[in-house]
Amino acid sequence: MFLDQLSRISNRIEGAVALSLVAKDGIPVESVSSDPDLDLEVLAAELVAQARSISDNHRELDVGEVQQLSVMTDRLTLMVSSVASDYYLLLVLGPEGNYGKARFELRRARLLLEEDLS
Repeated sequence: MFLDQLSRISNRIEGAVALSLVAKDGIPVESVSSDPDLDLEVLAAELVAQARSISDNHRELDVGEVQQLSVMTDRLTLMVSSVASDYYLLLVLGPEGNYGKARFELRRARLLLEEDLS
């Protein structure tokens, strides 16, 4: 069900290498990827755990829920965006990717997927 939506979202993001819908336990539900060597399961588990940990800390500080987390490496940009209370989107963006467009499309994707995931 979500594979087609993920493909459309990924195609709108310049430089997208992979996009995955991830449950809050860090396990990918559906994924699209143009890099077969990319281990999305490990990336999803690690990054969702980080996003949840940061959210827990921010909740204690009473500054609000984390909506999006980005990690930039020398090769890739990894973005985790909350979609619904129990789901995240993990975007892997290549070096030629458009960071601003990616953030916009992830926010837009949240609106598109939120209803189906609630």
